Amino acid sequence: MITLHNISKTFATAEGPLHAVSSASLEVEQGDIYGLIGFSGAGKSTLLRTINLLERPDEGSVIVDGEEFTGLPLRELRKRRLSIGMIFQHFNLLNNRNVYDNVSFPLEIAKVPKAQRRQRIESCLEMVGLSDKAKAFPAKLSGGQKQRVAIARALAGNPKILLCDEPTSSVDPQTTGSILAALQEINRNLGITIVIVTHEMNVVKAICNKVAVMEQGKIVEKFDLREKNIAPQSPIAKYLFKNEITLVREMEASYA
Repeated sequence: MITLHNISKTFATAEGPLHAVSSASLEVEQGDIYGLIGFSGAGKSTLLRTINLLERPDEGSVIVDGEEFTGLPLRELRKRRLSIGMIFQHFNLLNNRNVYDNVSFPLEIAKVPKAQRRQRIESCLEMVGLSDKAKAFPAKLSGGQKQRVAIARALAGNPKILLCDEPTSSVDPQTTGSILAALQEINRNLGITIVIVTHEMNVVKAICNKVAVMEQGKIVEKFDLREKNIAPQSPIAKYLFKNEITLVREMEASYA
């Protein structure tokens, strides 16, 4: 589904070159909920953004659904990006648009007919439990509701892949549970492949079936969390697994 091969990305800074990602390779299969975990500055978000080429790698290849993305002309790349939804840490909602119109925005850009837009928007809002908030503006919503609007917006284009950049870091623990439950339900019911960036091991343990641990721009270890005996070898992986916080989950419960 997603193959990242020897991805490297360097940024120029006032202090000199910053090697955000170095020779990172990753295989994400159809239906995975794949976690990228590490401390701040590990390169997780940069690597995530190379999947849809919001960050174009300096080296390496990005293959999505059997197609090499890095060689595509911009016009073709924009078309392919329609199959990849993205959820950001800070919601990125348009404050002058209500919930309905925020979810509508990517469909308007894609020139989807109005009647078809309405049907898709209503379906997405129902999926995230916000049908009754369609006319509300972001200022009147809680943090968890804002993130669920962002999820609905990401789903509006009917994507095959959902990229999540720290989707729970701006909400409280109870709301974290409801957002993770929503993502797990989307993965299970719609078959959407999810790649999620986090610095919290509890998030990984809650919904991911696989995880890659990053440190200083490199992937240092990968784990299939369905295996019974997981034996971290690197110091950072040992730390993360040893100090994980157990998330109290009710994944099938109603949204908070």
